[in-house]
Amino acid sequence: MERMINAERMEHLIDVFGSFDENILRIEQAFGVHITNRGMELKISGDEEMTDKAARTIQALLKLAAKGEAIDEQKVRYLIGLVNEGNDEQVQQISRDVVCITAKGKPIKAKTVGQQKYMKAIMKNTITIGVGPAGTGKTYLAVAAAVSAFRNREVDRIILTRPAVEAGERLGFLPGDLQDKVDPYLRPLYDALFDMLGPETYQKYIERGSIEVAPLAYMRGRTLDNSYIILDEAQNTTREQMKMFLTRLGFGSRIVITGDVTQIDLPSDKTSGLKDAIRVLDGVQDIAICRLTAADVVRHELVQRIVAAYDSYEKRHEGPKAPGKTFKRKQP
Repeated sequence: MERMINAERMEHLIDVFGSFDENILRIEQAFGVHITNRGMELKISGDEEMTDKAARTIQALLKLAAKGEAIDEQKVRYLIGLVNEGNDEQVQQISRDVVCITAKGKPIKAKTVGQQKYMKAIMKNTITIGVGPAGTGKTYLAVAAAVSAFRNREVDRIILTRPAVEAGERLGFLPGDLQDKVDPYLRPLYDALFDMLGPETYQKYIERGSIEVAPLAYMRGRTLDNSYIILDEAQNTTREQMKMFLTRLGFGSRIVITGDVTQIDLPSDKTSGLKDAIRVLDGVQDIAICRLTAADVVRHELVQRIVAAYDSYEKRHEGPKAPGKTFKRKQP
C-alpha cells in the first residue's frame, strides 16, 4: 500500500526529517515501511496498517513543526508510542503551554501527556504529589512552576528541600561548613535553579532570602506563608517527617512533593512517608496525586528501557522482598 503526504512548508519537512534523516529512519524502522520524498511530497510504502501509522506519525510531527516545536529524538519516539496505542490525537495537548522560560531563553514545556497532566495538577491544587521513575521531569518541572509563580509575584519565595537520608541526617563527618555539608544532597535542585535563573540571578535571590535550599530537617517548627515549597526525593522521608513537612503549609503557599517509590533508601524497619501519604491523602480535596510512568521518561532512550525492565521484573516477582529468612509457623 502507498500513502502520499504533502507538506505545506519545506522548513517543516526539514525539521521532521532531522539531521541525516534520522527521524524518518526511526519511523521506517518502527513501522517497517519505506519513505521517499520528492520536493514537498512524501510517499510511504508498506503494509496497510503500518503505512497508516507511519502517515499519522509524520502528519502529527508536521503539525508540531508548524507550531514551532523542536522535533527531537525523544519527541519522535514518544509520538511513535502514542500512534501504536491509538492516542496520537493527544500529542497536540503537550505543545500548548509554556511553563517557564530559562535564563537562556529556552521555553520549558511538558513533553508528554503525563507531564501535561502533572503540570495542570500543580497549577490547580495547593498540594501536588508527583510520583514516577527517574527521568520523568518531576523535579525539573516543579522547579519551573515555582520560578514561574515567583516571577509572576504569586509567591514571595521559593523553598526547596530534600531529606539527606544517605547520611542519616547526620552530616558532621563531611568536610566544610554547614552549607558545604548539605550541598551534595541538594545539587539536583541547584542545577534546576541555575538553568531557570542563571547563576548571577540565583545568587542574588539567595542573598535576599527569596530562595532557600535546605535539608528537610530545617523545616521543623516553621510556618511557611506565601511560599512555593518543593520536597524532592520524598520516598526517603519517614512517616513522621512527611507529616511534619505537610503541616508547615501556610497561607498563600503551594507544595509540590516528588519521589520514586521504587528507589527507597530508608532502613527496612522504616515506612516511606511518600507511600504513606499517597494512601492517607488520596481523595482529599485540593490535593492531587499524579503518577508518571516509563512512557513519560524524557532522558536517553535506554533509561526508558531500564525503567520498563525493572517494572516488569518486580511485577513477575511480586515486588522486592526484604532480605532475611522466612519461618514457617508450626502446626499445633
